[in-house]
Amino acid sequence: MAPQHHVPRDGDRRLSGHRERHGATTPRAPAPTADTVGRLVRSLTAGDGPAGAGPEVRPVTEGGEQCAWWVGGRHVLRLTRDQGAATRARRELRVRDLVRPLVGVAVPQSVAHGDWAVGLAYTLDTRLPGRSGATQAVSAVGEADLAALLTGLREVPVRQAESLGVPRAEPRSLEELRAAAERAAGQLAAEDEFDPANLAQLTADAAVQLAARTAAAVLVHHDLRGEHLVVSADGRVRGVVDWADAVLGDPAEDIAGLALSVGAPAAVRAATLAGYGARPCLRGLWLSRCDAVIRLADRLAGRDDSPLPPLRGQLRRAWESILLERVTELPGDD
Repeated sequence: MAPQHHVPRDGDRRLSGHRERHGATTPRAPAPTADTVGRLVRSLTAGDGPAGAGPEVRPVTEGGEQCAWWVGGRHVLRLTRDQGAATRARRELRVRDLVRPLVGVAVPQSVAHGDWAVGLAYTLDTRLPGRSGATQAVSAVGEADLAALLTGLREVPVRQAESLGVPRAEPRSLEELRAAAERAAGQLAAEDEFDPANLAQLTADAAVQLAARTAAAVLVHHDLRGEHLVVSADGRVRGVVDWADAVLGDPAEDIAGLALSVGAPAAVRAATLAGYGARPCLRGLWLSRCDAVIRLADRLAGRDDSPLPPLRGQLRRAWESILLERVTELPGDD
């Protein structure tokens, strides 16, 4: 099985909805040319390849916060194009080292890193064997892998993560998100894309009950899309990539990310295996459902140019039925 390391495209980034925006308005450097990348790769892999020419280098994507290039069959080179992205890329190296022994799945290893231009970071990473979770289904055993991931993230010492520069993120208001989703659902109904009656399950009182608890902040990957899950042919989750947006915050955000990526039932089962109770599971479920409705409405209204099929797939997966659908009385402590 050919190894894969999944690098997000511009459109993919808009699917997450959780990106830190540090540096988003700062000027971006031009994309590095093939010659620039070739010289950098040869300096990092001297002697590799035929006649010392270095390994084959092929572009993965250009634009956005990073450019990415395949380097031979075992590595991927990522280069940032603005100061904010460079800061996150440098922090990501520290975060990966912190979580690697805890999360139970593989995390890319940087074999070389530095600056490819003044203030702009690069990292040459190992490629993890497997396929993208966007194209490879996760099995029941893979759900246990996801549970180990969520368990490991909760075990990361908060103070240690803060010492590495991981920022805190305030929990989102589910009440505000619900109101936005109701408006978006009306737009989708006009396009025959969604039945607004589905949102009736999330009442105003339920949204209040599912408010996040700030004391429960843990390390959150914050972008658990399918493209960032590395899945083997038998459905095992073998790795997780792209830790640049990790924050200390609401664990329901990662449950929501999994609901959008692998489906609501699998996400809730994984979270339950990880020890999360009804409140964070339901909160994550409704975060994902509201997000999916809002993002698809934005796309159809021309406010976003993300590709439609992934957005429709997210909507379908987030609204898959689970046993724990309605908010009733929730226990006081999870």
